[in-house]
Amino acid sequence: MEAIPLSTLYVTLVVLLVISGFFSISETSMMAINRYRLKHLVQSGHRGARLVSDLLAKTDKLLGMVLLGNNLANAASALLVGLIAQRYLGQSELSLVAATTVAAFVILVFSEITPKIVGATLPERIALPSAYVLTPLLRISQPVVWFVNLFVQVLLGILRLRHVFGHREQKLSVEELRTLVLETSYLPQKHQSILLNLFDIGEITVQDVMVPRAKIEAIRLEFGAGFGSVRGRLGIDDVEIVRR
Repeated sequence: MEAIPLSTLYVTLVVLLVISGFFSISETSMMAINRYRLKHLVQSGHRGARLVSDLLAKTDKLLGMVLLGNNLANAASALLVGLIAQRYLGQSELSLVAATTVAAFVILVFSEITPKIVGATLPERIALPSAYVLTPLLRISQPVVWFVNLFVQVLLGILRLRHVFGHREQKLSVEELRTLVLETSYLPQKHQSILLNLFDIGEITVQDVMVPRAKIEAIRLEFGAGFGSVRGRLGIDDVEIVRR
């Protein structure tokens, strides 16, 4: 290790931080992407959206691969920071404390917090292109992910949570749909009112929209002979004015 130049250690550290940041930003964006917007993009034929949808269909494998790569990169980064600290401070307790502190700070800022905030803010812009990288990585790491998930499944079984985290289709309730209509910025207000009224149509009775015949009042008007020509052209013999 002493023969490795400091410049090489620094470059390797930067690369590892970038790799860790990529896994962090990809994980957050995948989990934060709008599923209904994603379905629309899939139906429109967007290849990136289809890849994201396929990855999210096997969330356990996706998270296993992402967290595996993220933790390996973070562990290697901490090791490199320790080696760099030893070059400056020697093999002492001070170098160990300094390396631990610096490694934690660098990883949190550059590989965890900042990427996750960006991924949560721009999920669609990040998730769609990152799917092109995550899909082949998942194929390559499939044996390792499968081995790790064996222990995960056993632990979930012990905690009786295996079925809770199964694949479930997300469905919106009527109240959630109502909130979605109110929050959207694409519909004019009058169109929003029309859609909101549709949600209440099941609660409307016939009495709310129709008047019983027994409660209708009618006035029968008979026209005289002088109106015969007009009546003949109109094809009517009489007129009924109906009001409630």
